[in-house]
Amino acid sequence: MSEEPDNFFVRWRANFFAGLALVLPAILSVGLLIWLFEFILDKTDKLLLFLPPSWTHPTLPNGDYGPLYWYWSWIALSLTVLLICLVGRYGRNYLGRKTMEGLDRALMRIPLLNKIYSAIKQVNESFHSNKSSFKQVVLVPFPHAHSRSLAFVTGEQKSLGAEKLISVFIPTTPNPTSGFLLLVPESEIVKLDISVADGIKFIISLGAISPDYAGHSISALPRERGGLPPPPPSLK
Repeated sequence: MSEEPDNFFVRWRANFFAGLALVLPAILSVGLLIWLFEFILDKTDKLLLFLPPSWTHPTLPNGDYGPLYWYWSWIALSLTVLLICLVGRYGRNYLGRKTMEGLDRALMRIPLLNKIYSAIKQVNESFHSNKSSFKQVVLVPFPHAHSRSLAFVTGEQKSLGAEKLISVFIPTTPNPTSGFLLLVPESEIVKLDISVADGIKFIISLGAISPDYAGHSISALPRERGGLPPPPPSLK
């Protein structure tokens, strides 16, 4: 009889953690989606500043205005999408391109702002022009020569020296939005036959979710010299 409470507690604890493992990903995903949606609505609601508050907010008994009516938030979001589409349509014709070029030159003449604008513009152009960015999962020697880290190829650097260098991004775990940018000799890069999605899952899960790896490795990019690098250690 003395073992029954212990057995019940053990079963209850096992059931709790099993249920938590099932519902936690869904709860976190929904929570993140709600937070992102509320963040976007908070920014788009500012488009309604030109309207009288009595139109968009209820009047409280003390004379103050209450929170924004929910349907006005949807109107502001729809207006934002419409404006972005109109800007994109305008920027695709000749007059729009000339206007954007003039705005670009004006922003580049403003001290401090030109540095920030130039950096953001270069990153944006690199993602739109280089179709191979973040589409190759590779292994690189990091943080020392006897270890390997999962990385994503972002481009080739041919003007930084005699040897071709490959720029790779090594994301941190479990948050892959930050990381390290390395310039690695092409001969030290090994391409993995896995998708970017599987690589990100491997990083976010702290290595617990192993990607399906075919086991054959080749250099990340075409090489002029013969020979292949040694196979990487298995990720499983």
